[in-house]
Amino acid sequence: MISLAGRDILHGWGKFALTGLGLGLLIGVTLSMAGIYRGMVNDAQALITNSGANLWVVQKDTQGPYAEASSIKDDVVRSVRGMPGVAQAANVTYLTQQVQVGDGKDGLEVRVMVVGVEPGLPGEPAYLVAGRQLTRSHYEAVADIKTGLKLGDEVRVRRHSYAVVGLTQRMVSSGGDPMLFIPLKDAQEAQFLKDNDTIINDRTRTTSNPAFNRPGVPGLLDAVLSLQTSSHSVNAVLVQLQPGWEPERVAEPIRRWKHVQVFTQAQMEEILVAKLIATSARQIGMFLAILAVVSAAIVAFIIYTMTLGKLREIAVLKLIGTRNLTIAGMILQQALGLGLIGFMVGKVVATLWAPIFPKFVLLMPQDAVFGLLATLLICALASTLAIRVALKVDPAEAIG
Repeated sequence: MISLAGRDILHGWGKFALTGLGLGLLIGVTLSMAGIYRGMVNDAQALITNSGANLWVVQKDTQGPYAEASSIKDDVVRSVRGMPGVAQAANVTYLTQQVQVGDGKDGLEVRVMVVGVEPGLPGEPAYLVAGRQLTRSHYEAVADIKTGLKLGDEVRVRRHSYAVVGLTQRMVSSGGDPMLFIPLKDAQEAQFLKDNDTIINDRTRTTSNPAFNRPGVPGLLDAVLSLQTSSHSVNAVLVQLQPGWEPERVAEPIRRWKHVQVFTQAQMEEILVAKLIATSARQIGMFLAILAVVSAAIVAFIIYTMTLGKLREIAVLKLIGTRNLTIAGMILQQALGLGLIGFMVGKVVATLWAPIFPKFVLLMPQDAVFGLLATLLICALASTLAIRVALKVDPAEAIG
């Protein structure tokens, strides 16, 4: 019967091959959707790992700095450094925005996460593929290669231009945006300071307020104006622990005495994976379910039409004493063969187009194995309609 099923496939090889190609494209999309989800999880884990932190100190009652907005004063880091078990602590800012590459209005715009770091402390790129780390306090940048930037390129962030002095890799946000690292002071200015027109308007309102022009309080107006043009906020403090210290043991007194929120690596991963990308995961799951139903419908239709085209031959087989189990096995073999062809096509196309996706697509071997088993199961279930039709054929039709 294996030979009989093979001969039947060869007889209609054109339809069978085209169906396998169409099914393969659907399977390729399915594998890619699973890879996109895996890539999102990997991006979140890479963000946590590449930060070099064991603890994240953020604004109280927030889940920052990645899932929610967080703003704390930059002098918090000094008190954190003095806590037991803390080896290093550093301020950091995160700002996702469009930056301009090159000068002039025709410069290319790239969406990046601008990260403000202190050189030599947690938060800076863990490794470089070219160039050097930041050494100056202003106007230097280290970029992820996904930005398309090269050493020596100029990139404009808000008011200022920065020279790219180093390149790194797989430094991305939880959303997959490549990172651009600049000095902390520049990043604070880019994120928290107001534009010139707003500053002028605020100064005008302040100088016209009688409360700030008291004769008996000299310098009050100047102090207020100085605060309006300075920034002393960051999004988080990244903390590295001394060897042998448990993260929660260090985090608890910081929460209690500094009136901030502190997250460990496990808690931050839960926020990013279980909460931040949960909606995307459900959406991808719905797409996978829809693609599975569509694939099953295609296989069922093709196997059904192929079975209808050979009802007389099936009647002849029954007339000469062929068992129903053997006939059902032939149809099942055709369905599984169609699934195998489709899976091979899908695996190849998913591998080929994965690097073209704007987001990171991570194709895991276990997903491929699960996809193969799911494909064979779907094809087996889809063949049941054709098997039922074949088993109802009357042997008398062979001589009718």
